[in-house]
Amino acid sequence: MLKVLKIVISSVLIVILVLCTIASIRTLSLDVNAGLQLTQWEKTNNISLAMDHHQREELFASFKEAIQIPTVSFSPTDINTTALLEFNRFLRKAFPTVFSSSLVHHELVANYSHLFWVQGSQPDLVPYLLMAHIDVVPASESDGWEAPPFSAEEIDGFIYGRGTLDDKSSVMGILQALEFLLIKGYVPRRGFYIVLGHDEEVNGYNGAMNIVRLLKQRDVHLLFVLDEGLAVLDGVINNLQGPAALIGISEKGYANVKLSVSTVPGHSSMPPTETSIGILAAAVKKLEENPVPSLFGHGPERDTFEHLAHKFQLPMKFIMSNLWLFSPLLSRVLEMKQDTNALVRTTTAVTMFNAGVKMNVIPSLAEANVNLRIHSAQTLQEVLNFIQSTVEDQRVKMELIEGFDPLPVSSFDEMSFGFQIIKKTVLDIFPTVTVAPGVCVGNTDSRHFRDLTKDIYRFAPLWFKPGDAQRFHGINERISKKNLEELVLFYSSLIQNCDIQKLPKAHSSVHEL
Repeated sequence: MLKVLKIVISSVLIVILVLCTIASIRTLSLDVNAGLQLTQWEKTNNISLAMDHHQREELFASFKEAIQIPTVSFSPTDINTTALLEFNRFLRKAFPTVFSSSLVHHELVANYSHLFWVQGSQPDLVPYLLMAHIDVVPASESDGWEAPPFSAEEIDGFIYGRGTLDDKSSVMGILQALEFLLIKGYVPRRGFYIVLGHDEEVNGYNGAMNIVRLLKQRDVHLLFVLDEGLAVLDGVINNLQGPAALIGISEKGYANVKLSVSTVPGHSSMPPTETSIGILAAAVKKLEENPVPSLFGHGPERDTFEHLAHKFQLPMKFIMSNLWLFSPLLSRVLEMKQDTNALVRTTTAVTMFNAGVKMNVIPSLAEANVNLRIHSAQTLQEVLNFIQSTVEDQRVKMELIEGFDPLPVSSFDEMSFGFQIIKKTVLDIFPTVTVAPGVCVGNTDSRHFRDLTKDIYRFAPLWFKPGDAQRFHGINERISKKNLEELVLFYSSLIQNCDIQKLPKAHSSVHEL
């Protein structure tokens, strides 16, 4: 018996030693960011867009004017069309070369959205598409803004205003880059589209979706699409050495669910054992106390951490480099904070609760709205089934108001043209940044284009420091003048980098385990 025990213990120790050896080797050697950066890229003779003082001041003045136009979308049926018309006129004034160039074909779609086609010199090259949106969410100075939200006031090198981050910075960055390139005589080899939607904040059903219909009718196929989404995070990820640029390769799915309970109304002096409010409150409590289980490792979020692993110090570097072994441990750590918890599971948020008409009347109806953002490894139907099984009360009726599955995961390996071009451009502009794939927890207009391409990416080179994410749709939205200039440089470099015919041969440093 003792001999058998010794053999078992020895075997366990050998297994542990082998695992530790493999994990140590992987920790020391894993750098999935190397790849194509070690190879020779096709030369494109990029035009430098280093701006002089006059061009900078022109950029800042135009951007401020764009922010001052209140292109607010309140709801799908309540949009500031007067401001949108004003913005149309502004674009023509701000970018005269874009609108007059023989290389550029422009058309209005659904009265307020813009579709540009920039003709390339080599029509055999598959085109790509750049996206941004003109509309913004409502904002009120009374909410606590340091400067009026449509003033474009400048404070300490930052321009404040609704839309400075979401998403007029991309609108102006893309068009300003094209304007400067055309002035310098640039002719693209690879043609491309620019789409500016006017109702993204209210789902893009009139803008983006009508543009998609138009492109489908013309049998357009796209190499990739780049829209807003993730950004450059500086000091946001704890213990990460240096900034990280996360390129969104998917979006979480979405569900807006109404829960309701109907009972017989009555007087509060003779209440029943349970009221509609009590029954619904119990159902809501069950959903909050029983979150959807973690799915970390089953979606692309695992790749995010593996791409960043070499920028952590021990012991996190050891853990991140060996998620084949430590995924459950990291999942528990990520669940502890609400921002990282959103990466590992489908999130559930009760956003509205309505019941009652009078203080002494037991209401006949109670309703609650539940908003869910669906993890990449789940489907909408699976989430609806989870709600029903968790509530487990037939008195609670469930109605799907709106919803869709998570978006497909776009390619991000060394043969992925779109991802690698975006990555190269990021590193051209920001050499010290680490690039990694990521998942958008919110949704963008780009989801409507999934029938036109298999690769959709969500990224803009906006720099986020701790606390900046809350400025999105919040108060004191702002962008630094330096970052605004970097957006123009990024898009001009991206457009020119896309002129290569194919990617260089891959040089992989990834260890498959």
